[in-house]
Amino acid sequence: MAEVQPSAIGQALLAVGDQWTLLILQRAFLRHTRRFAEWRDDLGVSESVLAGRLKAMVDSGLLRPVPYRNGRTRLEYWLTDKAVDLWPMMVAIWSWEHTWVDRRHPLPDMVHLGCGRTADVELGCGQCDKAPVSPRDTTMSRTETTTFAHVSPPRPHRRTARDVSMDALSYLPTTMEIIGDRWSTVILAAAFMRYRRFSEFEAKLGPPPSVLSERLRRFTELEIFYQNGPEYRLTPKGQAFFPIYTFLVDWAQRWFTGAPGTGIAIRHEACQQLLQPYLRCTSCLEPMSRTAIKFDVDTP
Repeated sequence: MAEVQPSAIGQALLAVGDQWTLLILQRAFLRHTRRFAEWRDDLGVSESVLAGRLKAMVDSGLLRPVPYRNGRTRLEYWLTDKAVDLWPMMVAIWSWEHTWVDRRHPLPDMVHLGCGRTADVELGCGQCDKAPVSPRDTTMSRTETTTFAHVSPPRPHRRTARDVSMDALSYLPTTMEIIGDRWSTVILAAAFMRYRRFSEFEAKLGPPPSVLSERLRRFTELEIFYQNGPEYRLTPKGQAFFPIYTFLVDWAQRWFTGAPGTGIAIRHEACQQLLQPYLRCTSCLEPMSRTAIKFDVDTP
């Protein structure tokens, strides 16, 4: 049996659905980190894990190695255009954790340079300029020529994580349990498509029943889902994850090519167009650009 080519979203998850990868990207965005020793010391990651992630990120087109001299020739790793284009998803993750995840040390505030005020962000539709956009304002569909399991293929390496409880910047494991796990990602996508019953998840997604039971239980513990009789429904916390997933889908389907019939379409009901996601400032209600955002990050 021929191996099915992963969808664009599946390829994107292989590229960025990993805690260390996201933390490497985050430090590159926030602190302009480019050197091996800087990531190693800031993140507390082992040299073998860091070397493996940097190689994978170069191979997937997220980082570009650039030689520099410091006594002897070494490498810096610069963000590519493909990686820079992930900034809305990274900001959406910050916004979700800032609002919904209890942290020992709060995340840094974000300042919108356009209005000069401390702000949060909300999802908007670039087709009609309406914001905010919630999952209830959209319909998500997929083609029927592939199974949902092809959205996110198995990971090529063992997942590792770190204790971030003392780190004011790092994403917490809650986020990674959602976008860093194959079945969690597709279960959340199915929930946005309004699948609610165990039998629907099982029939449409195809996970082993034990895996599905464990993920549904864990999502309930994390207060992403709540149970209403036989149904699993998204809580406000779960619905608030929608911008992250939307930007992931948008980025994936612009930068990766999947097999025919493996795409996901998100349609904005208000304008009946495919959702063109953008971030809007909650203070001035104007669109945000990457260069107009500043985080109050203390230099270590």
